Amino acid sequence: MPKTIVIIGCLDTKGEEFTYLKDIIEEQGFKTLIVDAGTHGEPKLKPDISNREVAKAVGADIDKIVKMGRGEAMDIMSKASAKVISRLYEEGRLDGIIGMGGSGGTAVATSGMKALPVGVPKVMVSTVAAGNVVPYIGTKDIVMIPSVVDVAGLNRISRQIFANAAGTITGMLRTESKKMPDEKPIISATMFGNTTPCVDHARGKLEEVGYEVLVFHCTGTGGRTMEDLILDGFISGVLDITTTEWADEIAGGVFSAGPTRLDAASKMGIPQVIVPGCVDMVNFGGMDTVPEKYKGRTFYPWNPNVTLMRTTPEENAQMGKIFAEKASASKGSVVFLLPLKGVSMLDSEGEIFWDPEADKAIFDAIKNNVRKDIPVIEMDANINDPSFSDRSVEELLKMLKSQSN
Repeated sequence: MPKTIVIIGCLDTKGEEFTYLKDIIEEQGFKTLIVDAGTHGEPKLKPDISNREVAKAVGADIDKIVKMGRGEAMDIMSKASAKVISRLYEEGRLDGIIGMGGSGGTAVATSGMKALPVGVPKVMVSTVAAGNVVPYIGTKDIVMIPSVVDVAGLNRISRQIFANAAGTITGMLRTESKKMPDEKPIISATMFGNTTPCVDHARGKLEEVGYEVLVFHCTGTGGRTMEDLILDGFISGVLDITTTEWADEIAGGVFSAGPTRLDAASKMGIPQVIVPGCVDMVNFGGMDTVPEKYKGRTFYPWNPNVTLMRTTPEENAQMGKIFAEKASASKGSVVFLLPLKGVSMLDSEGEIFWDPEADKAIFDAIKNNVRKDIPVIEMDANINDPSFSDRSVEELLKMLKSQSN
């Protein structure tokens, strides 16, 4: 049975372009399913799913949307597209997806693509593909192809670009990843420069007993990517050694992963070890980028482009309460592991961020707010001591074994 490629775009402005793309894909032996995400005017190509049906996915009325300003209309259709594309995938009606458009069309189409798991082929031909595409891609594997000329009509340049895009999506669907005979369950771990010894040691221990370990650098994107992969079902357990992104979230640093960090494992019910790793630091750019309100705080220039700021007891107490609440909502097993001799390299006795009072604030907040059946283990060690790393692995393996029984 031929695989189905969903073609998504604003059909009110781009009819011949999508017809051309559709014809090439179908000539390659694939089925197409056309989704109209246009906000104004009649479609120039008959869709399989109309913009009215798309809008209805979020309870909106297309007759009202066409009277709205472009920004508001695009925002509604972006959210609606995500719902529709997710539903098509769940129903088994989508094997791959391709879109074309300008900035608005790109926003709408990629919103749908971002609703799909990593690994599902996703291609976007866009006028903005040569610029900053982070807002469009997020943490997903979307292939962005610069349109070179505007997606407006067919000419000798656009025809070749659109044909190349069709070849990309069909080629992706013809090429399957080889499965390894000894594919191992995956553990995700979080790391920063200041927790590298801990995580490297733990990774070695987990690999010795048959796990594949994915390490995520906690720069905001790293945390968000890990959370998405957990929600997509790739991860069996989480060694969340480095939860520093929450320090940036509450203090306005540059490495925030957003307010949903620590939600995914709890929602999926997979075992997780949570450590307040590197919560002693907030990240900014060069020293001249630090907000004026923080002048007088303790800083450490990690490199010319990264300045670390020591967190306060008040900030740590706030994080501890958040961590406890996130863990308490978990459907699965959770263990907190607290390093009483420091949460990073810099938070070691004699180092610049050593502050037992600030550390105690987060430890106490976790203990006072967490669900009573969740273990909180205190260790008289620094986070990078081998004994601490060993215990984190031991606790995670214990939960994984219990879950499999």
